[in-house]
Amino acid sequence: MSGKLRADIRPGLEVDIVLKQDQRTGKRTRGIVKDILTNSPQHPHGIKVKLTNGMVGRVQEIIQPK
Repeated sequence: MSGKLRADIRPGLEVDIVLKQDQRTGKRTRGIVKDILTNSPQHPHGIKVKLTNGMVGRVQEIIQPK
């Protein structure tokens, strides 16, 4: 599931994000959402979140629980 809609993202979800310094390469980092930083209902590059480990980036994919 894509991370472009704020309504799809909530604290506790496992997501793949792209950090600011990794935007050129597209390298993804996986983690658990702590805070949602984007206020608008959608964003073309992904909703910006803070993970529980303190990293901040834009959600590229929501990992579906198995």
